[in-house]
Amino acid sequence: MIEKLVIANRGEIALRILRACRELGIKTVAVHSEADRDLKHVRLADESVCIGPAASAQSYLNIPAIISAAEVTDAVAIHPGYGFLSENADFAERVEQSGFIFVGPRPDTIRLMGDKIQAINAMKAAGVPCVPGSDGPLDDDPERTLALGREIGFPVIIKAAGGGGGRGMRVVYSEATLLNAVSLTRAEALAAFGNDMVYMEKFLENPRHVEFQVLSDTHGNAVHLGERDCSMQRRHQKVVEEAPAPGITPEVRERMGGRCAEACRKIGYRGAGTFEFLFENGEFYFIEMNTRVQVEHPVTELVTGVDIVKEQLLVAAGEPLSFRQEDIVLRGHAIECRINAEDPTNFRPSPGLITTVHMPGGPGIRVDTHIYQGYRVPPYYDSMIGKLVAHGDTRATAIARMQTALSEIVIEGIKTNIPLHQEIMADAAFAAGGANIHYLEKKLGL
Repeated sequence: MIEKLVIANRGEIALRILRACRELGIKTVAVHSEADRDLKHVRLADESVCIGPAASAQSYLNIPAIISAAEVTDAVAIHPGYGFLSENADFAERVEQSGFIFVGPRPDTIRLMGDKIQAINAMKAAGVPCVPGSDGPLDDDPERTLALGREIGFPVIIKAAGGGGGRGMRVVYSEATLLNAVSLTRAEALAAFGNDMVYMEKFLENPRHVEFQVLSDTHGNAVHLGERDCSMQRRHQKVVEEAPAPGITPEVRERMGGRCAEACRKIGYRGAGTFEFLFENGEFYFIEMNTRVQVEHPVTELVTGVDIVKEQLLVAAGEPLSFRQEDIVLRGHAIECRINAEDPTNFRPSPGLITTVHMPGGPGIRVDTHIYQGYRVPPYYDSMIGKLVAHGDTRATAIARMQTALSEIVIEGIKTNIPLHQEIMADAAFAAGGANIHYLEKKLGL
């Protein structure tokens, strides 16, 4: 077992990792920026090391500082959480070259899945369905690009091979605007990702976002934990997630989940990962794989009973998965609301001092948060300050419990998006299930 671990992240996921380590008897080292001295996990960790100023580039993205913190504290492993360096293959490589365990996939796997074109080709080879597209990067031949657009059929979407998080993509509705769109996306991709490679896919107009959670060890075992629906989005950012996805039958779940698990075995995947799909007219289309733990992992934990973060740590220590596919049974329904420190009307960040906090409770309620009364939300990082999760025997029960929890939660001193979540939970289309990825933005008039 890992004896001591560096938590290379902040906020609620850092606290989540610390709690899993406590259960496994792993000592923890919290690395933090100067602005994060008062984070809850920093106070609770066995040791803490300041790794730089508030700016992420000088702290949470500072690879030498994080590795130095592991060295001076005699840690043996580093958990990257999500965001920051979690899907940075160079970081994973430096960690392993320095003699530490990286709690995540191998560097070459992160590189493979981080390049969207290579990832799509790998998934096709593994039998995972993909969106019709250019099957590779677009070259400098305008006639070939135009011919591909006609063959795929408009609308199409131009995507950066090194993109992600909703950046580096442009929808094209006609042949007349295609070449200009490709040129603009190339320039944006080069500026944002240092790679101007782009590719083309069919643009699905009203899909849902459905993703499959997988876990894989170093002994050839790979298991899927069912799917999540993450279609309630604003500007490509998830707002509400749930498991299982409404309308997905057990037969479809086993077929698609089985393909994802088989793909893990074929690429030699290690740890936790998520296969993200667009789902339209009963068909799945692979879009990308996240090679890390997801923000929305709690909904899967609640319906499966599997502690995903603990499994990550055990797999990193060389242990086999503690269960088999036949052991996974989905029970009930879970919904997660991301609580952000932001104005619920214009979505501007709302950092500042939290003067009052009261968290909800009751049957089926889970709160993952790092905030407390007197905590000051800094302006330097992502605005998410917690996750409110409700579980029930049925989807209707989960929604009802979430509505109660949202009415009980109190966070004062800053603005939050709690009113938005209350509006979503009361929405008839959400209650019916199966709304597409554009629904929330249309509802909000964006």
